[in-house]
Amino acid sequence: MTAREDQDRAVATLRRIAFLLERAQASRYRAEAYRAAARTVEGQDAARLGVLARAGALTDLPAVGSSTAEVVSRTLAGRPVPALVELEEQAAAHDACTTPAAAALHAALRGDLHSHTDASDGATPVQEMVLAALELGRDYLAVTDHSPRLKIANGLSAPRLRAQLAQLAALRPAVAPFEVLSGIEVDILDDGTLDQDPDLLDELDVVVASVHSKLRMERTAMTRRMLTAVRDPRTDVLGHCTGRQVAGKHRPPSDFDARAVFDACAEHGVAVEINCRPDRLDPPHELLQLAADAGCTFTIDSDAHAPGQLDWLRAGCERAAAHGIGPDRVVTTRSAAEVRERSRR
Repeated sequence: MTAREDQDRAVATLRRIAFLLERAQASRYRAEAYRAAARTVEGQDAARLGVLARAGALTDLPAVGSSTAEVVSRTLAGRPVPALVELEEQAAAHDACTTPAAAALHAALRGDLHSHTDASDGATPVQEMVLAALELGRDYLAVTDHSPRLKIANGLSAPRLRAQLAQLAALRPAVAPFEVLSGIEVDILDDGTLDQDPDLLDELDVVVASVHSKLRMERTAMTRRMLTAVRDPRTDVLGHCTGRQVAGKHRPPSDFDARAVFDACAEHGVAVEINCRPDRLDPPHELLQLAADAGCTFTIDSDAHAPGQLDWLRAGCERAAAHGIGPDRVVTTRSAAEVRERSRR
């Protein structure tokens, strides 16, 4: 094996560890340390990297600490990396617990319609998100960064979103036949209107509409707000409908007439998102059953803010399977072309 091939393996090992840390909900800073080290190692001359490893001087490189240096050193020497072995074993044990129905649904998934990049509040550039989706065997990924109202998440103004659309257009030929769908997670404003230029929304492949503010709004007003958004012809997906947080900083679900909202989703062809983030798992089971009974279609989405989080979809598949929701009712089992056509209904 050449020095360059050894270097590539070291970079891949560092990125794989970062991916598995993100998947396991480790500290964002810990995962980023491995990604930063991967970028440094990738940019080195391969022969020099070997010299530094043999001299025990890898930590002389920017963003390479003792833990990441050990990973590189072991990989270059062809030795096992205990940190990687442990994370791989944990991931395999977790996946082995998937029920047969959920595993079948997971196997049928072709894409993910809710993800974030460092253009808003994600951790990595779009290229790294796309690479991770490719490695997971997906056919497509929708890039849905936040809209301008959500300043805490660095939401995209119309000019910034247009710049991102140009970036995605330039990226597509490099990753084809994988499809990069243009999208947005648009904030549902207090009156139910969508927080972005309507003409710009018309240009997107996917519009996920979500409530992020005034989550404790009175029931009647919240219902009216959500119904207005669902009835907007530009809305394709109703994102994390209750806004609840079930881990970390807990937040109760919003109060609204769920049956009225889900009936409107079914009537207007708006998919109800089954959000797979471990701190959301939204909708709650009782509302997920209401949506199923109302005849809704669904998306199973990661709401990923880092590459490893794209591998959270099994949780949504478990929840869907528990309510008898099969692939025929899940939009993300369809092709990118079908998703685009559906958004132009």
